[in-house]
Amino acid sequence: MDIVWIVKAKYIEDYQIELTFNEGTKNIVNLKNYLTGKVFEPLKDIDYFKTFKKNSWTIEWDCGADFAPEFLYELAMENKNLKVH
Repeated sequence: MDIVWIVKAKYIEDYQIELTFNEGTKNIVNLKNYLTGKVFEPLKDIDYFKTFKKNSWTIEWDCGADFAPEFLYELAMENKNLKVH
């Protein structure tokens, strides 16, 4: 796989975020089942989850939590049948 990064991120609902990657893939990822571990604990509060920001390569939260863009890309490819908004 080539290097991938996120160029656009949009909150959809619940724990779903629509992501657009540098190579053109656009899809929704559901992160609900991946909020495990101490660093992700604050993200279980849906209002806090919505406060993510896009940095140069991925999405992140002020608490220090983030997800590798490669991981998010794999999730996006697994969910390619979800409706993109």
